[in-house]
Amino acid sequence: MPAAPESLAELPPPTIDAIEPLRLDRTRQAAPQIFEALRERITSLALVPGTVLPRAELADRFGVSQTPVRDALMKLGEEGLVDIFPQHATVVSRIDIASALQAHFLRRALELEIVGQLAGDGRDPAPLVQRLRQHITRQKQALAPQAYDDFTAADRDFHLALYEAAGMSPLWWLVRQRSGHVDRLRRLNLPAKGKAQAVVRDHQAITDAIEAQDPVAAQAALRAHLAGTLAFVDAVRAEHRAWVVG
Repeated sequence: MPAAPESLAELPPPTIDAIEPLRLDRTRQAAPQIFEALRERITSLALVPGTVLPRAELADRFGVSQTPVRDALMKLGEEGLVDIFPQHATVVSRIDIASALQAHFLRRALELEIVGQLAGDGRDPAPLVQRLRQHITRQKQALAPQAYDDFTAADRDFHLALYEAAGMSPLWWLVRQRSGHVDRLRRLNLPAKGKAQAVVRDHQAITDAIEAQDPVAAQAALRAHLAGTLAFVDAVRAEHRAWVVG
């Protein structure tokens, strides 16, 4: 295998060809829809670090004026997913390891409390367990052939269901707002052999503990699950030096 490039300058210039024309819902504001479309393509690595995002070209592609595109890019900048150079260019940012570690710390602290509550509050766990198992089934269906987008969506919905059941939905969106760098790191690691299957097993263990109303087991399963989230950072840093910082 050839050595990984040391800098983005050694890579072929990335383009925005991965951005498909977006059919906007005219009953909603355009900027949030453009933001979500671009964010999804950045976190899935369809738009790789170093990709220039020309405002005028994006406006043409989305069939809107430059104003909602500008607003969407500014919001992406707030999440650290793009670097904005005024009067020059907006570029998809490199993956910030330090930001990813901070976001992971926040998520782990919140979700440990959430699963402990859900497994120990005495409420009937059956409705939540049914929802969680549905998401696990979706993940299993995405394993062969591997459908990364479907698998990631089911994974996200599994964890969102935990926040919703605990009445903590706003905290989910806080975590999501800070998780862009984590999402990109995980995307780089998801193709690793056995990784997706391990995620499914972890989700099953969390669900089983909630069903058994065992908060200690639920927190242990959640801790084990999230322990693997960024355990591969050193390997990613070595293999994708041009795409990460820190």
